[in-house]
Amino acid sequence: MELTPAKARRAASSVAIAIATLAAILVPVTPAHAAYGPDQSVSVTVTSNAGPPIMLAQLTGTLAFDDGNTKFRYALRLCWGSGSYPKPNFYVSVNGSTVFYPTQTGTAAAPPGCQLSLFLYDGEYTHSATVTNVTLYVTGGWFYPGQTYNSRTKSVTYDNPYN
Repeated sequence: MELTPAKARRAASSVAIAIATLAAILVPVTPAHAAYGPDQSVSVTVTSNAGPPIMLAQLTGTLAFDDGNTKFRYALRLCWGSGSYPKPNFYVSVNGSTVFYPTQTGTAAAPPGCQLSLFLYDGEYTHSATVTNVTLYVTGGWFYPGQTYNSRTKSVTYDNPYN
């Protein structure tokens, strides 16, 4: 049996289609990744409101939302004011209901006005629903007068620009 030029082209075309189909099946499809928007500057300073003014805590850094509306990343630095006690803390509220406490990822040399270390918090948070806003709550404490302990909390809210 002799292969005509037309039959040879059809056979070659069939083989090419089979190879292309097999390649499409075997090559993994990479999922679409959401892109982060621009960093938003974070700055929250907590100062005593009784006795002499004391800087208790300062949270600075950046926060960025993803355009998929379910994640945000953060790079935050918590300064422990030199007149405050104990170490300040902060937490994050997502959409006014879900609360999480970022894990400390390191320390750095403290700038003037802080205790010995600057506490570093870098990470990403994925929420189960649309992230509409994120609120950072920072608390610092001090003793005044004498042995009376006081604490103060300040907060700031960042809206997700993608919704």
